[in-house]
Amino acid sequence: MQTYLRVAAWLVVTILVVVTLSPIGLRPSVAPANVERACAYGGLGLLFALAYPRRWLVVLVGVVALAGTLELGQVLTQTRHGRLADFVVKAGAAACGALLAVTLTTIAARRTRP
Repeated sequence: MQTYLRVAAWLVVTILVVVTLSPIGLRPSVAPANVERACAYGGLGLLFALAYPRRWLVVLVGVVALAGTLELGQVLTQTRHGRLADFVVKAGAAACGALLAVTLTTIAARRTRP
């Protein structure tokens, strides 16, 4: 199961890199931008923390760093712009997703102990 979670997590990273750094006209839109950001990065944090449960602190730092790096990367593109407010949404959602996974993992581990 962890192998599938790891593949899914890295696949989401790949998708986020492409969607974040591609020209604005190619970016798909299914909901308001902040909702899309929160769902994408919350899911990313959740997936990574479930995929690497013993390294949750590294995951937490990593997903927040990825959000910042991609937001800064938008400054280098012609049709995109990096904003602090966007980073806050992305980083906050990624952290919430990761912490939710840590909480769920901890509860599950306590229930399975004799």
